[in-house]
Amino acid sequence: MGHFQDANNVLRGFVRSAEGLIVAFDAPGAGTGAFQGTQGFAINSFGAVVGKMIDAGYVQHGMLRASDGTVTTFDVAGAGTGADQGSLATNIGTEGVIAGIYLDANDVIHSFLRASDGSITPIDVPEAGTGAFQGTAVCGVDCLDLQGSIVGFYTDANNANHAFLRASDGTLTTFDAPGAGTGAGQGTSALGITSAGVIAGLYLDPNNVYHGFVRAPDGTMTVVDVPGAGAGPSLGTLPSSINSQGAITGNYLDANNVTHGFLRDEYGTITTFDVPAAGTASGRGTTPASNNDSNAIAGWYTDADGLYHGFLRTE
Repeated sequence: MGHFQDANNVLRGFVRSAEGLIVAFDAPGAGTGAFQGTQGFAINSFGAVVGKMIDAGYVQHGMLRASDGTVTTFDVAGAGTGADQGSLATNIGTEGVIAGIYLDANDVIHSFLRASDGSITPIDVPEAGTGAFQGTAVCGVDCLDLQGSIVGFYTDANNANHAFLRASDGTLTTFDAPGAGTGAGQGTSALGITSAGVIAGLYLDPNNVYHGFVRAPDGTMTVVDVPGAGAGPSLGTLPSSINSQGAITGNYLDANNVTHGFLRDEYGTITTFDVPAAGTASGRGTTPASNNDSNAIAGWYTDADGLYHGFLRTE
């Protein structure tokens, strides 16, 4: 699943079957202006898709498309109603539990869990800042595990980022990767968690270089740097997804700011790859978004003209 942008810059959701059949969909109430519409962010094993709907006023609303094609939108109590505020769903578990974020009327970020019956639990890390665009954010297509634990990051009052783990019983644990920067925009973000409690994420160091990490259930952290990744500001290694075995996919930016895909298996072996039609200039290349338990990888690439295309890589 995912979303695409039409010739008028309207956003539309889609679902692609294993056989290659693509069905586009629009959430009720979605705007039809530029950069309005419907976006899909995550799918569960039953084919339910979550994401967001952007209305004619650029307000965001949570979106759930059931496996039968029925689309439901929802709003978290306390979500703002101004442009670029509102609710969005980032992941959905097998049992229908949805994780996401919302921006309030002051542009502070909060996270939430929505149970299958529609009840919503807000989540705020106590140390999170309360200024505009500070707060608590779940992130990544694998941020929610089978037990209901979630991971993400929070932005403190100094705009530095720190990772968090919220267990299914509500217990919060915060952590930082060794070597993470403490300046504004720097720090640690957790992106995904397995049912065994292995966490994948990334951090931005004091020189603004990106590095990946894997955190074991006992808290031990291993740095992930893809050979060939650039070592300058805004370059480096950026994981995006972890499967149930602990294999990680993502992208890295080389010294010329070209994007390449990688897969790190559960034993630590790294394989790099590029879509053959991907561009090779700065700002072009291959960007994996997620990997399943067979290490089939879905993502997108930008061609030499900067146009976006989807891809599926199978082993």
